[in-house]
Amino acid sequence: MNKFKKTFFAFAAIFALAQAAFAKVSSGTSSPKIVPVTIKIWDGVPSMKGQSTKMDYYAPQGKNTGAALLICPGGSYHHLGVFHEGKDVALWAAQKGISGFVLKYRVSGHGHHHPAMLEDVQRAIQIIRENASEYGIDANKIGAIGFSAGGHLVLMAEVFGRESELEKLGIETKVSLAPNFIMPIYPVVSMQDDIAHRRSRNSLLHKDQSEERKNLFSMELQAQKLKCPVFLLAAKDDGTVNYLNSTRLSEAMSREGVESKFILCESGGHGFGMGNNDFVHSTKWNDEWLWPWLEETVFGK
Repeated sequence: MNKFKKTFFAFAAIFALAQAAFAKVSSGTSSPKIVPVTIKIWDGVPSMKGQSTKMDYYAPQGKNTGAALLICPGGSYHHLGVFHEGKDVALWAAQKGISGFVLKYRVSGHGHHHPAMLEDVQRAIQIIRENASEYGIDANKIGAIGFSAGGHLVLMAEVFGRESELEKLGIETKVSLAPNFIMPIYPVVSMQDDIAHRRSRNSLLHKDQSEERKNLFSMELQAQKLKCPVFLLAAKDDGTVNYLNSTRLSEAMSREGVESKFILCESGGHGFGMGNNDFVHSTKWNDEWLWPWLEETVFGK
């Protein structure tokens, strides 16, 4: 067993003892008392010495569904909304019996651009899938949920999941690096000039914003590479990311025959995540919309 596995499983064993302290949580209300285990995803990788990307693991509470959610907060690829789009999501997942992993991927605010974010998400999926049996996870039930720019990242995780960035770093991969289902929430989708979220595009692509690159990273133009079920949620009054990002993606998925569910709200804005706010309280979207989709699409198979 390598150094990473020994370290992680020692923490995981200790963490399991704390599960009895769990207090039931409902949407947007009090939180369960869970202390996550932090995993340094690049530990032991010589080519990534000095990189400190972390992933927080929240163990499932009560009955384990065998599913896992890799959670990618938003923040324009510049910073990360780690609470309402990270921790709160993991706590909700844990209450549902799902293993939650909050990925604090590299961002431009710390000088990182593509392919850093994609490397991080592929490495996270590799770690979860290669250690699925130890986590109590079904290796075929590993999903990724992302918010805003994080929504773009989970789309990239699927679109580019069969093209290993890890092998370029000298990491041998024996498992699929693609998620089994994805949930982009009010996502950045397009890099096209008319609807692109410019800050996200600048953070991701940096100085090379050629037409070729803008097309490659416009996920609506890559829909033919989406091979897993997709849950998509957006609001028409989103004042940050134009909701046409989501409608164009939905239209492209329909043309390509991608299994998907698209919910477009008249109002809701941007950035609600699973936090303590009016939209979450009024719609209970995670319990009323997302959970039934997971039951049918993931647990029903």
